[in-house]
Amino acid sequence: MTERMIETDGVELCTDSFGESTDPPILLVQGIAASMLWWEDEFCRMLSDAGRFVIRYDHRDTGRSVTYEPGRPGYTGADLVADAVGVLDGYDLPAAHLVGVSAGGAFAQLVALDFPDRVLSLVLISTSPATPGDRGLPGPTDAFGAFVASAEVEWSDPESVIEYVVGYSRVLAGDQRPFDERARRALVRRDVERASNVAALQNHDAIPDGEPSDATLSSIVAPTLVIHGTADPLFPPQHAEAVAAEIAGARLLLLPGAGHGVEHADWDTILAAIIEHTARTGPAEVR
Repeated sequence: MTERMIETDGVELCTDSFGESTDPPILLVQGIAASMLWWEDEFCRMLSDAGRFVIRYDHRDTGRSVTYEPGRPGYTGADLVADAVGVLDGYDLPAAHLVGVSAGGAFAQLVALDFPDRVLSLVLISTSPATPGDRGLPGPTDAFGAFVASAEVEWSDPESVIEYVVGYSRVLAGDQRPFDERARRALVRRDVERASNVAALQNHDAIPDGEPSDATLSSIVAPTLVIHGTADPLFPPQHAEAVAAEIAGARLLLLPGAGHGVEHADWDTILAAIIEHTARTGPAEVR
């Protein structure tokens, strides 16, 4: 594990890498308000032990990357998409396999549309179509909506933030499996204590959408694997089915009983799928 700061578009992002730089590269892209720690160390090491060069990074306003005044993000969603490419530039990588979870999966889709030559393949976990369209997809569950409507957090109080994020994680885990609160609380505490300014996390809820893209997912040419829990309370499985249906040749892997995100119980399945998928495409195939 080697942490380093890189500069892209005039801002500093904190990054981390595992394994040998000569191995096939994988860029891990987290979701909204999630630092790179949510790609857990052991998960990254298991990928690198399988012969992959693994890179993760803190989004703006998370972890040790650049932060902005709370409530006033100085960037757009398009900037977060471009940041992924900036990380590849920082590591002198012409292209990589992109593995994105939640909004990170949407960012990965947009990178594949806007910068197709930088993407060897896509693995999209717990995500939804990143392009506009009236697909008639179901919204979040009632339990998720109730939590969002009632949860309170005092951003100046780290303990309040920890309680909020643990509660949010509990809801995201769905209702079909036990929730390992002890492990999740330890991860959240580590994340909050590491953050340069944890109050800046709330900026991700205020990021301007920017101009909608007129691109379609059918334009994506990167080999794509879609992984999704059948008990995802934020994006019910129909979201994954829509993504897989619109990207030509995409494969869909459903995780029975899994909620939203990358849970320990699914690591073996997810890791095996990523390793197999990223073995299909090599640097020589980049156009």
